[in-house]
Amino acid sequence: LAVPWRWRCSPRRGGASCPSAGQIRAAFLRFFEERHGHRRLPSAPVRPRGDPRLLFVNAGMNQFKPIFLGTVHPRSELAQHRRVVNSQKCVRAGGKHNDLEDVGRDTYHHTFFEMLGNWSFGDYFKEEACSMAWELLTEVYEIPRDRLYVTYFGGDLSLGLSADEECRDVWLRLGVPASHVLPFPLKDNFWEMGDTGPCGPCTEIHYDHVGGGRNAAALVNQGSPDVVEIWNLVFMQYSREVEGNLLPLPQHHVDTGMGLERLVTVLQNKRSNYDTDLFTPILDAIHKGCRAPRYQGLVGDADAGRVNMAYRVVADHVRTLCVCITDGIYPGFSGAELVLRRILRRAVRFCSEVLQAPPGLLASLVPTVVEVLGDAYPELTRNANQIKDIINENEAAFLSSLERGRRIIERTVQQMGPSTNFPAEVAWSLYGNLGFPLDLIDLMLEEKGISLDSAAFNELALEDAKRKAGGPRAGQAGNTNTQLDVHSLAQLQSSSVPATDDSPKYAYTLGQHGQYEFSPCQATVLVLYRDQSLLKEVGAGQRCGVILDRTNFYAEQGGQDSDQGYMTHLGQQDVLFPVESVHLCGGYVIHEVTAVETLRAGDQVQLFVDEAQRLACMTNHTATHLLNFALRHVLGDNTEQRGSHVTAERLRFDFDTKGHVTVEQLQQVEQVVQDLIKKNAVVHMAEVPLTLARRVRGLRAVDEGYPDPVRIVSLGVPVENVLTCDSEAAMQTSVELCCGTHLLQTGSVEDLVIISERQLVKGISRVIAVTGGRAKEAREVGQCLAMEVDSVSLRMKQRITSIPEMQNLSKEVGQLTKVVASTPMPQWQRRELQTILKALQRTANTAIKKLELEQAEKKAQILLAKYCNQPVIIDTVPADSLSILMKVVNQLCDKSPGTSVLLLSPQASGEVLCACQVSKNCLPTFSAADWAVAVCTQMEGKAGGSPIVAKGSGNAKGMQEALTTALEFAQSKL
Repeated sequence: LAVPWRWRCSPRRGGASCPSAGQIRAAFLRFFEERHGHRRLPSAPVRPRGDPRLLFVNAGMNQFKPIFLGTVHPRSELAQHRRVVNSQKCVRAGGKHNDLEDVGRDTYHHTFFEMLGNWSFGDYFKEEACSMAWELLTEVYEIPRDRLYVTYFGGDLSLGLSADEECRDVWLRLGVPASHVLPFPLKDNFWEMGDTGPCGPCTEIHYDHVGGGRNAAALVNQGSPDVVEIWNLVFMQYSREVEGNLLPLPQHHVDTGMGLERLVTVLQNKRSNYDTDLFTPILDAIHKGCRAPRYQGLVGDADAGRVNMAYRVVADHVRTLCVCITDGIYPGFSGAELVLRRILRRAVRFCSEVLQAPPGLLASLVPTVVEVLGDAYPELTRNANQIKDIINENEAAFLSSLERGRRIIERTVQQMGPSTNFPAEVAWSLYGNLGFPLDLIDLMLEEKGISLDSAAFNELALEDAKRKAGGPRAGQAGNTNTQLDVHSLAQLQSSSVPATDDSPKYAYTLGQHGQYEFSPCQATVLVLYRDQSLLKEVGAGQRCGVILDRTNFYAEQGGQDSDQGYMTHLGQQDVLFPVESVHLCGGYVIHEVTAVETLRAGDQVQLFVDEAQRLACMTNHTATHLLNFALRHVLGDNTEQRGSHVTAERLRFDFDTKGHVTVEQLQQVEQVVQDLIKKNAVVHMAEVPLTLARRVRGLRAVDEGYPDPVRIVSLGVPVENVLTCDSEAAMQTSVELCCGTHLLQTGSVEDLVIISERQLVKGISRVIAVTGGRAKEAREVGQCLAMEVDSVSLRMKQRITSIPEMQNLSKEVGQLTKVVASTPMPQWQRRELQTILKALQRTANTAIKKLELEQAEKKAQILLAKYCNQPVIIDTVPADSLSILMKVVNQLCDKSPGTSVLLLSPQASGEVLCACQVSKNCLPTFSAADWAVAVCTQMEGKAGGSPIVAKGSGNAKGMQEALTTALEFAQSKL
């Protein structure tokens, strides 16, 4: 067949007619779509969907994991795929695959890259996969055959795996010379998803940049820059079990990946990815915006001043920033957001310190990135302004943090004394809280001739890593009773065990008096699951997963918690099997149960859902839809959902926002929700084909896989009205794709109160809300606290002349501030009360200082009259606090500049307070710090300060001796 999209270019020709990166990407996609019947899919966002173990999507196969694991829902779009092709946005920074620190040092590492891939899910295998790859490379891209080398898995005796001779023979039949078909061991040619799960041998295609008829077989897989891997074809045919052994997969898959950047380098006859048209426009834009010489492609020692490295870092990082921000990952303080923050800050440092660019260069590159990648990923074009704003805001914050960090280092060094080890805890605080780069800390300390206490710093880093390691990790085993493994799923399917009919979970009605009535459900036990094994029987006391033919239990999905309840043997109501959690896996609903007596396949059971818990979840899920609509109504149509979680107690909702939500906006959102509740609108629900559902204008849908047909939830408007052509109904009410359980009328929500709103990271806010009785309670608590704050405000306005009385009032304000911050109450009201309390605290502090000054002035006048113009005043005075005593000392010294003063104040507790100040005329012979230490040591206490002022405390038993010591010390220095 003729290839309609051929171009006149190959590594043998070069010149101006070389294909662009866009043409190369398009040719790949068209080849598999038009020539070989693959379905073209868009790239998934780089924020992983439903995989907490991943920071970023780092490979083309991430979105297809449910297929490989067998957990894909049989009615979902994903389950229908047999052969697909796409270009996937990938980020490798942080976690297992971390290229961050290597980026810029060489010409091929990247944090963001595009992975071209084709997949077969139980369709074609080795023969077709290799044949397609060879055809594309040699006939479409016209890469000379003699420059290509292929590798295959050479076997592994320890695992009992023989060499993949099937793959080798395929390549030989395609005409690849035997000298270009090379076996390699497990580490090179056996691909694994993680510590456990699907895996298999792979075959890699390598390209020799030099060519010229030489045999470069000896350079394959040797790290040579001249011979590089360009395509990896993985044949998933095994599953690695927890014990480490390999079992054959019930269905074979093909997963291929070819880095676009590396392919473009080959086809544009370049030796560096940064010399291709994926990067040159960005490098040119950097040159225009900075004071550095033009990019020359230098590396290592040849790159004087790291200028070329800086170009590469900035060009790579700005691409990553654009893609991540577009996909909803913003610079922040944990997980992927923290990694992105480091990427941004690394780029800013190279911009300012190496390229000598003014602030704003990074954001100015966004239009160029959009120009390069926008055609392939149109979402970049739509979000260009938001990307620039977020980069600029974060750059300004970082530059401010750098300045603050420099001041902290300066101050710490001044206070260190003779030590040459910089405190590790200060460095850790700079690194962790301000994002101050560690190498910059080292550099600044080196300039001052001191070093960081690296051992202590590493210990702090280790503690932090241990604390964060509590979350799920790659390869970590899940619950072996509720997560069906790939073999068990295949066994269920091959045994024709039907997927669970869970439609009874929607079988409930409203009774005459407004109460919800849940239909009973009778079911048959089909199979039991325990420790990754399907069983026919489970004994008493054993925990297991129960798969039934039908269920009215809601399995955890769509952000809603699973139902709880119990099941009984039919006709035996006195023996309850508690259902602790419910999970969905590959279309099967697994009920986690502890068997109180023997449970067998074939048993007839009656299911009882915890109705109170279910109703609370239904209320909060419907309220979540109301809240989503209200937020868009108040904050604008660009307010997109980023995640949600519904429990019986409360609901959580994450969404895009350009800034903090104001008190007025929070009140407006609650009012919109309350208006919808008062309407008591009918909640309409219906299953419709997914393609039809997606045409609905104004439809709210989050980035996740939906089954087909899909359930639509519409408040107040029948689903058929929403689906009519050109209907605007979904713009005026809440219409969402949702599999959750909902109320039948909005009035049952009763009330909704937002009890928390905070920014998770710049650009994403999280609200937590409660409904019904909890909402009423939150409002009542808010009113009570408002009355308490009013009471304190009134007392603050009265003239108080007693310091203890004002101090008690200040403490009351402090305690009230803590209560207001931690008690569930309307968030808008919390903010209002916090503003009032902050002002009251300032008023109280000012009043206390004023009263202390007045008291100090009176005491100082008495002492001045007693010690008229004497060079030293040593005495005891009554004072309520060290603060007042210090003020008396200050007043005396201000009124008599030539006098040095030391005062002691015995307290009712038996403690003695000490404060002193030395006249500047007596420095440096006379030191206040030494004076206070000598006196307080006499009283078995401690003291400290500067040469001019010092303070301390001791025990009353030694006070008389201390007064004598104070006088003797002063006389010895004067």
